[in-house]
Amino acid sequence: MNIAFFLTPKTDIIFETPKSTMRQALERMEYHRYTAIPVIDENGKYVDTITEGDLLWKLKSLPEISLSETENILLEDIPKHMVNKTVSINADIEDLINLATSQNFVPVIDDKDIFIGIIKRSDIINYCYNQYVKKDHKVKE
Repeated sequence: MNIAFFLTPKTDIIFETPKSTMRQALERMEYHRYTAIPVIDENGKYVDTITEGDLLWKLKSLPEISLSETENILLEDIPKHMVNKTVSINADIEDLINLATSQNFVPVIDDKDIFIGIIKRSDIINYCYNQYVKKDHKVKE
């Protein structure tokens, strides 16, 4: 099976750039209710993923900071505590499932290492569940 079946394209993804500010990421994540979003550079390449945890740890390290001061902190200056690994659009479903066990989403890149979208763990689980139900239903008939 081609993993492109699961792809949510970049045009439908909320992301930031390394030069985005902490405040921009906080507000965007709050608005969309996301716990993590990809960071994509000006050339369209996946850089990393910023998580709520990364933002909270940064806030904790700066106890006197106000929300307005987060406008001066760039995402590229925030340490990341998790590394979301990418998968090539040509990868096997096994590679995808292996990564999805430890990541909420898997960033997908093309042959030129350009970010083209994500595959959400929930989409993989729903697909596997539906396959299981179909198989289980056939056995009972």
